[in-house]
Amino acid sequence: MKITIMGAGSWGTTLAHIFTQRGHLVTLWAREQKTTEEINNHHTNTAYLKKVKLDQLIKATSSIEEALKDSELAILVIPSAYVRDITKKMKAHLPKTLKTVISASKGLEPITGKRMSEVIKEELQNVNVAVLTGPNHAEEVVNKIPTATVIASENEKIRSQLQKELTTPNFKVYPIEDIIGAEYCGALKNICAIAVGVCQGLKLGDNAKGSIITLGLAEMARVGSVFGAKRETYYGLAGVGDLVATCTSTHSRNRYLGEQLAKNKTFEQITKEMNGMVAEGANTARVLNNLAKKHHLDLPLTQQVYEVLYKGKNVEKAVSDLLTAI
Repeated sequence: MKITIMGAGSWGTTLAHIFTQRGHLVTLWAREQKTTEEINNHHTNTAYLKKVKLDQLIKATSSIEEALKDSELAILVIPSAYVRDITKKMKAHLPKTLKTVISASKGLEPITGKRMSEVIKEELQNVNVAVLTGPNHAEEVVNKIPTATVIASENEKIRSQLQKELTTPNFKVYPIEDIIGAEYCGALKNICAIAVGVCQGLKLGDNAKGSIITLGLAEMARVGSVFGAKRETYYGLAGVGDLVATCTSTHSRNRYLGEQLAKNKTFEQITKEMNGMVAEGANTARVLNNLAKKHHLDLPLTQQVYEVLYKGKNVEKAVSDLLTAI
C-alpha cells in the first residue's frame, strides 16, 4: 500500500519504519523542515528516537500535498489539540485513491471534548475512519520487541483488511468493532499514568500504585458505559493492556509528568523540559473533568489530576484525598 503518516514524533516515525519494512511505500509528514532533512539525509530522528537507524526507504516531507499524493491510507499521529487543524489542511489535497484514515492520536479535542475519529469524520467526510490503539510504546516497537495492538472500525471489511496489511512478525494487529471504547480507553489511561507517576515520585510503593490503576480502570468503565463503549473493550488490549503498560513503563510521558509533579515542579516547567513531546493526559484531564460535570459522572482520579495540573493543588494532598476516595 501507499501509506501517508501525518506526524513525525516517536510513534509516527516508528510506524513509518515498521510499515516500510513490511513492504509498504511510506511517506512521513513532519511539521519542521529540519526533521524531514534529518530523516531523508541521515535516516534518523534523534529528537524522538535516539540511537535508532531508520529504514532508508522512508520518504519524509513537510508538504501535506506531497505527503498525500497517490496515498491509499493515511495515519494521523499528531497531538489531539492539532488534529482538526491538520485535517482541515489535508482536505484540499485528498487524492481519490485515499479510502481510509486511521487515528493513532490518544486524546480528546480540547474545546469540544470530541473523540479524534469524530473530528476526522467532520473534516474529511468521504473517507472511512479507523482507530489504532493499544499498549504500544514506540521505543519497543521500533526495536522489534513483540507488541500487540488494536485496530477499531465499524466496518468489518476495513478492519480485516487493515489487520492483514499492517500486521508484521513483531507487531500483531487485533481487529475490534468498538471505536468509542478504543478511543476513550486510549485517552483515559493517560490520566491514570500521571497519578501513578506522582505515586512513584513520592515513593508511595506498589500497593498505592495498584490501587490507583484499579481506580483508573473503574473510571474507564464508568465513562465507557455513559458514552456507549463495550465492556470487553476496556477489559482488553485497548483498556487494561494499555493502562498497565502506560502506568508501569519508564517510556511513558504521562508517568514522567507525574513524577516531575511530585518534585513540586509546575506543569509549565515540565512542559518546557519535555522539548516538544506531549503528555496527552494533561489535556484529557481538563476535557474529561468538564464532561464529568456535564454528565454527572463521579471521577475522583480525573478530578484530582485536574486540580494538581490546573489549580495548583499540592500533590501529597491530592494523593491523600484520592486514596480516601477509593
